[in-house]
Amino acid sequence: MAKAIHSMIRVLEEARSVAFYDAAFGLKVADRLEFEWFTLIYLSNPESTFELELTVNKGRTEPYDLGDGYGHLAVSVADVETEHARLTAAGLNPRKLVDFRNGDVPVAKFFFIADPDGYQIEVLQRAGRFQ
Repeated sequence: MAKAIHSMIRVLEEARSVAFYDAAFGLKVADRLEFEWFTLIYLSNPESTFELELTVNKGRTEPYDLGDGYGHLAVSVADVETEHARLTAAGLNPRKLVDFRNGDVPVAKFFFIADPDGYQIEVLQRAGRFQ
């Protein structure tokens, strides 16, 4: 059986991205691998063994084109309303809270926030299948 261990995104500025993911989600640098042409930074927190891998290609100055194939990363939190207020107060500009339903049946309560490179992150209330 396979185990999901990380997801990778390409970022333009290491410090800016590391600061965002720390402030927004408490992700800290777990490892950093330096290569001649690129750097890999692995971010994690005590909530999960899953990591976010940031790839910084040295010498790159143009923002990445996310295209139409990228969807989003998702994280779950204990209190989505408190997190929304915290991220708003931190100036990180989360989008509006959504109470998503299928007819009368609650599916999820969430909001989206974009990282400095434009990657979308869905922040979900920890409930049901979104633990």
